[in-house]
Amino acid sequence: MASLRSSPIQSTWSWALVGVVLGAVWALLVHLPAQWLAQVVSQATQQQVQIQEAQGSVWQGSGKLVLTGGEGSRDALALPGRIQWHTALAFHGFQWPQFVFNLNAACCMTQTVQLSLQVAERMGIWQLKVNDHRSQWPAHLLSGLGAPWNTLQPEGNLVLETKQLQVQFQTTKTWLQGGLTLTAENMSSKLSTLQPMGTYQIQLGGSASPHLMPSLTLSTQSGSLLLSGQGQWQGSKLQFRGEASAVPEHAEALSNLLNIIGRRQGARSLLSLG
Repeated sequence: MASLRSSPIQSTWSWALVGVVLGAVWALLVHLPAQWLAQVVSQATQQQVQIQEAQGSVWQGSGKLVLTGGEGSRDALALPGRIQWHTALAFHGFQWPQFVFNLNAACCMTQTVQLSLQVAERMGIWQLKVNDHRSQWPAHLLSGLGAPWNTLQPEGNLVLETKQLQVQFQTTKTWLQGGLTLTAENMSSKLSTLQPMGTYQIQLGGSASPHLMPSLTLSTQSGSLLLSGQGQWQGSKLQFRGEASAVPEHAEALSNLLNIIGRRQGARSLLSLG
């Protein structure tokens, strides 16, 4: 009776074939072009965030960051200069590998922002960590997103700061720890002759318990346009309620803007989302 065992030659060829396949897969991953990353970003943001003129690979490359109004929109604005990225896989013992993404924009960042993504201790839970950093972005870039930003045409500086920011993603819920602060400095708009209108701050705060949803707070730091509000996530949707008003001496100069940004109720404009 013929033996069912493979001969040494067959085993050698089998392992050689496995090696060739694994080598080809690894070569493909290593040399994935930067355009592939650009397509992923575009699809994930419904074409509102795009990386154009991408060069290099997924692992190390550069491109132009462009904000648009989405598919069919004619609104688009590019960040000055190019953004650079570097990605890597970090291995820690027998744990799942950690995907590390480093991003830098010479125009707006004095330090690299690092995002680390890995599977948490329990399967099905992804954990994203962002290093503490500070960056400053031109507010007029928002006009590229289309309505209502193309009507407001904001001008000023957007200062973004993160502190011990961590996000855990699960199939049923998302848990945020740490915080993120966005300060809109010396803001102005084409809808008002008053320049600047003021400085404002948005704070996104996490919680110590996965059962509590992250909260969002809008406050006025200085200026004649007064903004305030509170928001909280309900599932994957943000519910926000706030109001806008003007100091009496600049009420006329800000009246048109108040009519646009919310539902007018006397001297106030009511803000709502979700």
